[in-house]
Amino acid sequence: MKKISFLSLLSALVLLSMTWLSCSKYETEPKDWFTSALTFDSLDQNGIVAGYDLNNIYTYLPNGFDRIDGDFLDDGAGEAVPTKLNSLVTQYYKGTLSVTNNPDAYWASSYYGIRRSTIFLKNIDRVPIVATTKRYWKAEARWLRAYFYWELLKRYGGVPLLGDTLLGLNDNIQLPRASFAQTVDYIVSECNAVKDSLRTETLSSSDFGRVPRGAAVALKCRVLLYAASPLFNGGGVESDPVKKELTGYPTYDASRWQKVVDACTEFNALPYYALVTGGTATTLASVFINKMNTDIIFSKQVPNSTSLEYSQSPVGYVVSNTRSFGLTSPTQNFVNAFPTSKGGTITEDVRSTSNTTGYDSTNPYANRDPRLAATVFYHGLQWLNRAVQLNEGGADKPNNPSIAPVQTRTGYYLRKFLGAFSTGTSFSSQSHNFPYFRYTEIVLNWAEALNETGQTEQAVTQINRLRSRAGITAGTNNRYGIRAGITQTEMRALIQNERRIELAFEEHRFWDIRRWKIAPQVLDNATLTGIKITTSGTATAYQTVPVATTAWANRMYHMPLPYDEITKNPKLIQNEGW
Repeated sequence: MKKISFLSLLSALVLLSMTWLSCSKYETEPKDWFTSALTFDSLDQNGIVAGYDLNNIYTYLPNGFDRIDGDFLDDGAGEAVPTKLNSLVTQYYKGTLSVTNNPDAYWASSYYGIRRSTIFLKNIDRVPIVATTKRYWKAEARWLRAYFYWELLKRYGGVPLLGDTLLGLNDNIQLPRASFAQTVDYIVSECNAVKDSLRTETLSSSDFGRVPRGAAVALKCRVLLYAASPLFNGGGVESDPVKKELTGYPTYDASRWQKVVDACTEFNALPYYALVTGGTATTLASVFINKMNTDIIFSKQVPNSTSLEYSQSPVGYVVSNTRSFGLTSPTQNFVNAFPTSKGGTITEDVRSTSNTTGYDSTNPYANRDPRLAATVFYHGLQWLNRAVQLNEGGADKPNNPSIAPVQTRTGYYLRKFLGAFSTGTSFSSQSHNFPYFRYTEIVLNWAEALNETGQTEQAVTQINRLRSRAGITAGTNNRYGIRAGITQTEMRALIQNERRIELAFEEHRFWDIRRWKIAPQVLDNATLTGIKITTSGTATAYQTVPVATTAWANRMYHMPLPYDEITKNPKLIQNEGW
């Protein structure tokens, strides 16, 4: 019995030790993690999981709407001030940005997207999907990778270029920055390489939101536009020649503008894209809520919602027992940029014996460019079946925290991107897809490049297309308020203003004032203003009031490389001034 007991005990100990040894093994990755073998399955004829992986790469694209602490990036360029105090975006116009505190760093997200794109490209050939689909998917992944590099380029200048290299744990990750020129050339070459492999327009409703052919040419056009612009085209502010080459071309080359003209010509050879016509505020607003239209080239896809309606509508509107937040307060500086309905600035005398309509400071929103009503909530504009009340003590500026904890700081709210709710009593879900590229931008790029190559009248023709679509009257000379004989310098300023109002809050103005090198005159000790409206009986008075003072330092032409990246990689050269 003892022998049997011993053998039984020995067997039990052996079994226990085997169990302990098997338990001592550890998982190298979570069991529910989709490994490369599972994602790129050689038996997955429909590429279901690989398709999910590609879709996930799109999520690394920036969100656009309200993405800087709930505010628009263009708030940082003085186009608006955040309605709530102490917002992070104010660092950009107050000059308090730092290496360790940049609310729009976007370095890590870009490189995550780049890495995911490369993993996809290296493995997708294992999946036995049909050849056409595989061609589309590869081209999408390459374009997305190029776009992530563009997001880095406009912030920092040249960055480490990985190409098709996929770094592992044992690889040397301390890579130097490529020059600005090398980074531009890489993005442009990738756009050229994938253009004819992407889906052609018109995309089906099920494919809309994927990268189309037009996005490849549009990205190339934008990159070349920046490369030709004053800051980057030999006009860098750096004293260190090494850093100057990292953030731009060391010397000016006028031929860079012709490359922009050529890219715009290439884009215009594509079918489908066109300006959405109509000439009313409602028509203009429809561009941003009708998911598929001829102006949208590529946009961020999100589920329909009422989120923007609640976050941006004036605070006096209570829908379904929820008060609107009115988070964005456009400045009077921005409102003043909109011309009159005849195309003249509000400081010009546009009256004539044949047309007596013009700007009237006692009725400042009458006879204005229809784009103003499509962009800004101003006093008297219709919304949810009543006039917006932005007078002191009015429903949308109550001056009473118990009614509205926050309210406009400028006498305006942001109307752009919201649905058509001038009438009705409630909001319905809308398509809020942030536009990365629009045909309108191509027209503006073309006008700018034409003017810079000495073709000013051809540039006028392009701007007139936009003004005609906007609803500005042609006038007896069919020049939509642009005077005959306009000079290149005058036309440059006009184009810059046209971009300001056409592309407002689409994350162009923030970068435009930098690439044009006009940021100091816009933000250096400038006063951002609003409007104070008082009413007495039937009389209404408008008074411009200061709301914020700005500050600028030339180091802010380029963003600082993130502090943790600099400490991890000593080969990364920090931008000048940081």
